[in-house]
Amino acid sequence: MRITAVILTKNEEKNIVRCLESLDFCDEVIAVDDFSEDKTVEKIKNQRSKVKSNKTNIKIYQRELNGDFAGQRNFAMGKASNEWVLFIDADEEATYELQKEIKKYFIDNDPATGGMTKIDAFYLRRRDFFWGRELKWGETVKVRDKGLIRLVKKNSGKWEGNVHEEYKVKSQKSKVKSLNNYLNHYPHQSVREFLQEINFYSSVRAKELFEEGKRTNIFEIIFLPPGKFLLTYFIKLGFLDGPAGFSYAFMMSFHSFLVRSKLYLYNMKHEI
Repeated sequence: MRITAVILTKNEEKNIVRCLESLDFCDEVIAVDDFSEDKTVEKIKNQRSKVKSNKTNIKIYQRELNGDFAGQRNFAMGKASNEWVLFIDADEEATYELQKEIKKYFIDNDPATGGMTKIDAFYLRRRDFFWGRELKWGETVKVRDKGLIRLVKKNSGKWEGNVHEEYKVKSQKSKVKSLNNYLNHYPHQSVREFLQEINFYSSVRAKELFEEGKRTNIFEIIFLPPGKFLLTYFIKLGFLDGPAGFSYAFMMSFHSFLVRSKLYLYNMKHEI
């Protein structure tokens, strides 16, 4: 079975080579770049010239994101040459165990014999490594245990949502299965990067909520962020991840504060 991998990039020179090296098992890699200002595109081109597997074809498209991650992913899916598409972020890698599991599953369930005709997507579990430590508790538990829909049959559905986008299969009769092994995720490797990213993502999310007609108030701005911290750090046992767990919970609660503050400002400007 032939697979196309899709990566969205924007100034990912620190991560892109690790990601691409984990995709040798794919026949095609499509990178959609939001006009990176660092050496991301150069590194993709360099990797293209020395890929270990001669069958892997790496294509690069440059397209402005405009805060629409779902639109960017759907654009890339439309460019895929193969029936199955693996969506992976630049700061992720497919572990060797996951690569083997995907290849074995597709061999054992050959579509030519009708083995996968009713399956439209797979959940892939993900491990988060934050500041040198694997996070096993707190906010990351859900994606670690259940996973995210990332391996899909082309055009079996579409991506929805500007940020925290999700893949929605078209038919309620579609089968979505889970694989056992992991993607590894290496987010926010410095305080500066973390702050830059939550500032960007909070702006996209606030705009999305505003366009949906959502409103907020001073009580949500004051009480929801600390509530999120208490939920993530104490109730979901984020404290078991040590200082990294505290930092992650604190920064994500700050993200919650920024989303609501920016949404409040959007509403005020609209009223004026």
